[in-house]
Amino acid sequence: MAELYAELVSPERVVFAGEIRSVVLPGVEGDMTVLAGHATLVTALHPGIVFATDAAGTGRRAFVRGAFVEVTAGRVTILAERVLPVEELTAAQIEDEIAHLQLERDATVDEATHAQFDVSIGRLEEFKASLGL
Repeated sequence: MAELYAELVSPERVVFAGEIRSVVLPGVEGDMTVLAGHATLVTALHPGIVFATDAAGTGRRAFVRGAFVEVTAGRVTILAERVLPVEELTAAQIEDEIAHLQLERDATVDEATHAQFDVSIGRLEEFKASLGL
């Protein structure tokens, strides 16, 4: 299997760095799965869940907000303003993230940006419901 190296970086630390098989990303232009050999791209991510399968086949999930991803044939780099492992998420944290996005949405007059925030808020509300929180 071809190699794919991934890094998930927040302002405080490198959250994950290592070889992966694949990663599913909440891209603003649509969810995407990245495998080794993927076309090069740079895009913003919706606040949401990044799901990676590591080299051993173990799934790893993390919530990201304020994130961008750079993909090359052998590397995925995610730079995120906020990162939380899914196992550490609580209903209160998800509510705080939703409130943060609502404040940002309400502060914009640009209709396209407003719509992007609505999508992000909806996705977080669905995620919270799926966890039964």
